[in-house]
Amino acid sequence: MSPSNKPGDLAGATSVTAAPKTIPARAPSRDSRRTADAMPGSSDRPGLSGLAVGALETWLLATGQPPFRAKQIRDSVWRHNAATAAELRGLPAALQDSVAAAFRVDTIEEDEVTVSDGGLTEKTLHRLAGGALVESVLMHYPARGYAGSGRPLHRERHTLCISSQAGCAVGCPFCATGELGFGRDLETAEIVDQVRHAARRLSATGRDLTNVVFMGMGEPLLNLDRVLESVAILADPLLFGLGARHVVVSTSGVVPGIRRLTALGPQFTLAISLHAARDPLRDVLVPLNRRWPVAEVVAAARDHARVTGRRVSFEYVMISGVNDTDVDADALARLLHGDLAHVNLIPMNPVAHTPWQASPPERVAAFAARVRHNGIGVTIRANRGQDAGAACGQLAANRAGEPPAPTVAHRREVIVRASEAALRGERSGEGLSESLEKAVEERAVRASRGSRP
Repeated sequence: MSPSNKPGDLAGATSVTAAPKTIPARAPSRDSRRTADAMPGSSDRPGLSGLAVGALETWLLATGQPPFRAKQIRDSVWRHNAATAAELRGLPAALQDSVAAAFRVDTIEEDEVTVSDGGLTEKTLHRLAGGALVESVLMHYPARGYAGSGRPLHRERHTLCISSQAGCAVGCPFCATGELGFGRDLETAEIVDQVRHAARRLSATGRDLTNVVFMGMGEPLLNLDRVLESVAILADPLLFGLGARHVVVSTSGVVPGIRRLTALGPQFTLAISLHAARDPLRDVLVPLNRRWPVAEVVAAARDHARVTGRRVSFEYVMISGVNDTDVDADALARLLHGDLAHVNLIPMNPVAHTPWQASPPERVAAFAARVRHNGIGVTIRANRGQDAGAACGQLAANRAGEPPAPTVAHRREVIVRASEAALRGERSGEGLSESLEKAVEERAVRASRGSRP
């Protein structure tokens, strides 16, 4: 979802309506929730939608139930999008009760939906077990470009941007999620249930979900096992049935995770949240660059494209006067020259704690033209849902409460000093923050080896 750095962060909303139910704030200050210790854990009952292959059959066998019940339950979850145990079709009431006691049919406890862009963008705040808040953005793209045959050149699409973590440890300063800090990894069921909720809303109007992008809250490759499980479930024709080529997984540059994906050879698209082609500036915009510099990230992406034959997308949020100069455009073109790559330019969505603004349209167009002139494919993404809080983490940050004004002023001062030094080509020499270092140490190795916590 595009926060400021992701496609769900598209702007230009024209109307906003909110669902009657509003999810209340649980914490007095967002600063009080900047570590994993402050985020309550998930439920002890696993979610039905995220169960491993054979797990349901094993449970049914242990409870003396016939194996055909597994198909009935799965069909209810995936074909009929059951939200409660009472909606599990064909099951006796006693078994419905047993399922409800052992599993969660739906891991999302509450939804708050905000609609903008005349109905083309739906931003949803989800409350999970323990009070964790995550977001998804459903974007509708009508069919367009009708040829003489009357058939559209571009078919109707419904794309959902989903979260893989509650909060994020990477801490990109233009992203509202980074301001929240890291909460916890999402379970597989909590990831795919965001998709089920969107599919439920679409089906009510006779429409189907066509694309899923992991560009919401969190760094997907720091929760890679569960992201891979989620993609497998979404692509399985017996479950959700969305082809893997309709899925995009984004990363800010977790190189061990990219290398693991390359070895696995997935059919989904890999996207890199790049945002700068020069190390001093990327150190500021994407702090993970201090561990894996931009050349190392792009080299891993280049290998991924070569091995899989799948083009890699590079996401580049446009920040006025920071990363949108001709120097930056030329550096980007040199970095990606000759690669199987495509660049998506995304105007930044305003975020309360940063002093930056989106690049003006004419600067974005000039930047795009300069990169294209060097042989790199470029798409300028139109912003959506700006007045609906479409930037990643904005709704969750709002629920967490405003930080004190001096804190915001200090953060802005630090960002300005760091970016000014970076524009002079100076690298700070700072390492990762304590929370990001912990997240990387705990999860990056796990991501590379495919081991679960």
